[in-house]
Amino acid sequence: MAVNLVNVEAVSKVYGTRALLDGVSLGVSEGDRIGVVGRNGDGKTTLIRMLAKLEEADTGRVTHSGGLRLGVLTQHDSLDPKATVRHEVIGVMADHEWAGSAKIRDVLTGLFGGLDLPGFENGLDTVIGPLSGGERRRIALAKLLIEDQDLIVLDEPTNHLDVEGISWLAKHLQERRSALVCVTHDRWFLDQVCTRMWDVQRGAVHEYEGGYSDYVFARAERERIAATEESKRQNLMRKELAWLRRGAPARTSKPRYRIEAANELIADVPPPRDTSELMKFANARLGKTVFDLEDVTVTAGPKTLLQHLTWQLGPGDRIGLVGVNGAGKTSLLRALADAAVSQGEIQPAAGSVTVGKTVRLAYLSQDVTELPGTLRVLEAVQQIRDRVDLGKGREMTAGQLCEQFGFSKEKQWTPVGDLSGGERRRLQLLRLLMDEPNVLFLDEPTNDLDIETLTQLEDLLDGWPGSMVVISHDRFFIERTTDRTLALLGDQTLRMLPRGIDEYLERRRKMIEAAVPTPAAAPAQAKPGVSAADSRAAKKELQKVERQLDKVSQKEAKLHAQIADNATDFEKVAKLDAELRELAGEREELEMRWLELAEDA
Repeated sequence: MAVNLVNVEAVSKVYGTRALLDGVSLGVSEGDRIGVVGRNGDGKTTLIRMLAKLEEADTGRVTHSGGLRLGVLTQHDSLDPKATVRHEVIGVMADHEWAGSAKIRDVLTGLFGGLDLPGFENGLDTVIGPLSGGERRRIALAKLLIEDQDLIVLDEPTNHLDVEGISWLAKHLQERRSALVCVTHDRWFLDQVCTRMWDVQRGAVHEYEGGYSDYVFARAERERIAATEESKRQNLMRKELAWLRRGAPARTSKPRYRIEAANELIADVPPPRDTSELMKFANARLGKTVFDLEDVTVTAGPKTLLQHLTWQLGPGDRIGLVGVNGAGKTSLLRALADAAVSQGEIQPAAGSVTVGKTVRLAYLSQDVTELPGTLRVLEAVQQIRDRVDLGKGREMTAGQLCEQFGFSKEKQWTPVGDLSGGERRRLQLLRLLMDEPNVLFLDEPTNDLDIETLTQLEDLLDGWPGSMVVISHDRFFIERTTDRTLALLGDQTLRMLPRGIDEYLERRRKMIEAAVPTPAAAPAQAKPGVSAADSRAAKKELQKVERQLDKVSQKEAKLHAQIADNATDFEKVAKLDAELRELAGEREELEMRWLELAEDA
């Protein structure tokens, strides 16, 4: 019989006038693998912090079994900034001891790409203080996974991991004996590692058996029977269930929960997208030409990312773009966007990009566009347009689209300055779609979005008639919204992957096993005429420049926030803007120096 590790009894937590959790009772036993889902702000993180006794409940109690070995990954690490990676992760173990541990070797290779931590200035002896937030988070995760625990509690563990890292982490957790409680919006990851789900909604926690696919069915069935949710939400759940059951291979090897009932529930649900109908409409909006690339070379300074690329993005094409970091995914989109904005006047380093005359491009970059903090959400959307044509006779007002993206009527009058990071991301997407584009470039659109918002975005994109390119580490989102997958493997080419992301991971594994040098898998060869000593010196300075660039980014973010906070003080805004321009010049110099050093390294 499984031993109970944690008991949560009648726990409540109130912030201000809002009850995040109200009389919640739960338990975690040996072998449990629990995924926690719910809207941002509904209490997921609060629940697991109380579970781990990092936060006190207002009422009720949380008890741990005697001698419980608990490992927790929070959204803010507690690493010593003065310590080295070795000290935090390996501790006092001698090299021959930790190198002889298969688990430690697996964790270091899976999270950092090698035992010598390629990408870190001094490998294991790199000091933690100057590192970026993403690097620190991987170190905290490695430290946790190397230790032995009875229960692991993870808050957004896939943040800052690429597709390969997420795939490795899922496999690693599947093989561990520890019980697991995990908050994440990565639905593929939930299906791979979880056998139970907790859905946090309106102060309560609903429990479901099975992984994410099973949870989608069970929740849709519960809402249908109870008739407690509006028809729109039921239809969204049924639509996602239809895609999970029909559109993709089984997400896990576990037997499906009540398959016959699930098939009956979705019997009248059409496929998520009417591809032929959308293609007709896209042709009408775009004509025959969208983007035609002929023998194109894409560069970043002196570095060549793509060479001799001939490719066509046609009307209605829905492309998922994956690849190793630094291979040129974002650079390729920027090159196409530059050509579109300049109407073909700005061309890549070599070759030509032809842009269709009717192209209306919307580009969602990884940087959240700053808006005046005093501007209301609805006003920010209405700045673009009051109504939007979604095609096929569908039209929405700015307010209706706001509601579809999770901004209730009350929330629509919230100042932009009071929004969370995820809410600002949603607002940025809204403003793009209100401009009625017929081509969408989405660079990491799922950042900071909860699962419910993701399903709403996917539903909206299902009926969106146009061409689309998506860069994302969220493989569920890519598989759900696109029809074809292309990859940049670091060899300056763009490849079609008929079998999608599974094929990408297979190709990457073979490249690593064969020790084929790629920008992400092995150090680049120094350019001719550069000595080994000069190359090492260049690598060290390269790390220093990267840290300086991180600091510049942080300063820029602070200045943007100050500008938003002082939007009505024109004298102060002018002063802050001057500082911002100085930083932009500093950034440009650092980026040029980085490119020079990358060549030498």
